[in-house]
Amino acid sequence: MSTPLEKWVEESARLTQPDKIVWCDGSEAENDYFLRGLQHDGIITELNPATYPHSYLNRRNPNDVARTESVTFICTRSQDDAGPTNNWMSPEDGKAKVRPILEGSMKGRTMFVAPYILGPENSPYSRLGVEITDSRYVVTSMRIMSRMGKAALDRIGNTDNFVPGLHALAGVNPERRFILHFPEEKLIWSVGSGYGGNALLGKKCFALRIASWMARSEGWMAEHMLILGLEDPSGKVTYMAAAFPSACGKTNLAMMVSSLESQGYRVWTVGDDIAWMHIASDGTLRAINPENGFFGVAPGTNEKTNPNVMAALHRNTIFTNVAISAALEPWWEGMGTPPPPGLIDWKGEPWTPDKGPAAHPNSRYTVPARQSPSISPHWEDPEGVPISAIIFGGRRERLAPLVYQSRNWQHGVFVGATMASETTAAATGAVGVTRRDPMAMIPFCGYNMADYFGHWLEMGKKLKNPPKIFHVNWFRKDANGKFLWPGYGDNVRVLKWILDRIEGRASATETPIGFVPTPGSLTLDGLNISRDTVEELLRVDSADWAEEAVATAKFFEKFGDRLPKEIREEQKSLESRLNRTTVTAK
Repeated sequence: MSTPLEKWVEESARLTQPDKIVWCDGSEAENDYFLRGLQHDGIITELNPATYPHSYLNRRNPNDVARTESVTFICTRSQDDAGPTNNWMSPEDGKAKVRPILEGSMKGRTMFVAPYILGPENSPYSRLGVEITDSRYVVTSMRIMSRMGKAALDRIGNTDNFVPGLHALAGVNPERRFILHFPEEKLIWSVGSGYGGNALLGKKCFALRIASWMARSEGWMAEHMLILGLEDPSGKVTYMAAAFPSACGKTNLAMMVSSLESQGYRVWTVGDDIAWMHIASDGTLRAINPENGFFGVAPGTNEKTNPNVMAALHRNTIFTNVAISAALEPWWEGMGTPPPPGLIDWKGEPWTPDKGPAAHPNSRYTVPARQSPSISPHWEDPEGVPISAIIFGGRRERLAPLVYQSRNWQHGVFVGATMASETTAAATGAVGVTRRDPMAMIPFCGYNMADYFGHWLEMGKKLKNPPKIFHVNWFRKDANGKFLWPGYGDNVRVLKWILDRIEGRASATETPIGFVPTPGSLTLDGLNISRDTVEELLRVDSADWAEEAVATAKFFEKFGDRLPKEIREEQKSLESRLNRTTVTAK
């Protein structure tokens, strides 16, 4: 008798009509076989085996280089359950639209069945998925990004305890490209794209969109957050989770080389992108990283911004849409080295400066997490790590101070719900456009965001010792447009203040938005930074924040009566404090 998994594979095969079916075991031998086949077919190029052993370059079709939010849908029976920030189709309409594209899409091709675990192999908080795909690139990438293969298949066994995901390239046609999520069925369909976030279905599709729906119903949290540990001079490690929108330095913070390492403050990486958090038996919040690798943006990554990932990338890495030198080494803008001789751009053509960027602005690396020198010895702990602080952040040139602390959990949820970031020219072509992105989850929440805020509030009520909640902004500028804060490794100074607040050591000033450091409570020794600059970094301008309050109130309007009353109360409380604009020390 067929198992639920076998039945689903048979059903998918009837739909897509592959020539053959291969069940992936995740072994080294199988992976090598797939990589050799990809090389033979010209889909990947082997890099210099002396300097980048077991590493490859993949060039994607120029029409398939990024996540495509416009064709990403949440397919729930009720549109209200998807909410106003998601694209919605009914499950019936979604399947009626995409089934004809999937029909016969694997004729003449091989169907690969890739079972995988999200989370540490033996963790009770891990979840199981199976991706069916006709792309060997997807299989080799999923092997890096998840625990893919026999261990997952063994855990699934005869059960239906897995999230099925069906992916087909189908000619990589943008007109026939859809990424559909059916959270009520815990099902994913993706067609027409071979790019990371659209095609590696364990990543954003399962680990955030489907998992966020599962987490709400099961009483845990699936968040777009890095997880790091800050070690102090006594050797104690305090764990923090942080949510930032794109282009705000999440990966760099997660793998930071601390500028205070000589004083005993070191940063350990648990994860750089996704955190699954649950309430432990002692009432604390604990987090696992569901991923097994890093899928990061290459441009701008260098020895200053992220030396740990630069060290990790020198083996067992798949690069996508970067440039390549005559010596078969990857190169991208912002790598910190001049363009090498004989550079071939991301489209496979000889590069000259008048052609624009040699590497695509969204070019990527896919690398095993264990290769980072900063990887925490506890990154695969089955119970997860205890979270003492949650940090929200965004790119704001003048509004938000360097760091501030919320008054309590409910206020902290409001701080997360009002998160926004100003776009960069690389992202949109328009500088300084403010995009609302609560908890950095606008593209990734699998249900109505008003209900998501409610879930956060409910989780707080169940926690005996909830993490303290903070907001950071590394991107404040002076009147001349120059960054006031050095960033990168010096961001540890802000993490140290957060640690000192958790431990009850650091002083702060109460402002209408929360608690801001007193200038003397930040560790600034060794930094060439004036007192005036520090004061500007920490300044809270009530007039600016009053404008921001109007903008956030307008954003909340779209959720109507579904918005939790606690969020409305916090909005009114903020407006009232801004009207009073009293500042008292605490």
